[in-house]
Amino acid sequence: MTEPITKPRRPGRPPKLDRDNLETRDVLIRRGLEVLTEQGFTATGLDFLLKQVGIPKGSFYNYFPSKEAFVRVVLDHYADYFARLLDRHLLDESMSPLERLVSFVQAAKAGMARHEFRRGCMVGNLGQEIGVLPEGFRPLLEQIQQDWQARLATCLRSAQAAGELPHSAHCEDLAAFFWIGWEGAVLRARLVQGEAPLNTFIAGFLRGLPQ
Repeated sequence: MTEPITKPRRPGRPPKLDRDNLETRDVLIRRGLEVLTEQGFTATGLDFLLKQVGIPKGSFYNYFPSKEAFVRVVLDHYADYFARLLDRHLLDESMSPLERLVSFVQAAKAGMARHEFRRGCMVGNLGQEIGVLPEGFRPLLEQIQQDWQARLATCLRSAQAAGELPHSAHCEDLAAFFWIGWEGAVLRARLVQGEAPLNTFIAGFLRGLPQ
């Protein structure tokens, strides 16, 4: 009896992936990022989102068991994106530490202007409706905020080492103060549809730094 001939798989060649499934999930996440930076959890209807990307609701549940699970995944992607944005500016050694902070602010202003100030901060949007969100979002949002504070505090400690801040400055408190004020400035910028609140905030923050 003749044995069937099977072609050996090429060494190192990965198995074929279902790219249609991967791309559909990616499309959902990308559109979720766009919508959730413009509006919050409650205002984001799945029917509206799915109609825009042309994906049936039944297909959505192949990737995410619920709207809450979907928003959690989108929030993870947003946190990763924002952490990379911060690192790109706050770790840029071609500038002094405080110049790096201003560089981040300029980039954020440009991003908001590009979308005509319709989009803000997803973390800020969700935080404004924390009273109606599933309870599990509270520690997630706080963890992201703490991560941003830690990254900025590291930059401010570099400013101390460079002589831009006195050694008596409490960098962790300054970082917390920055993010509390920044979220308010972003909200106001969306309200007035302009960058003036962002300029006012960063100017006031820099003037208020200890000498």
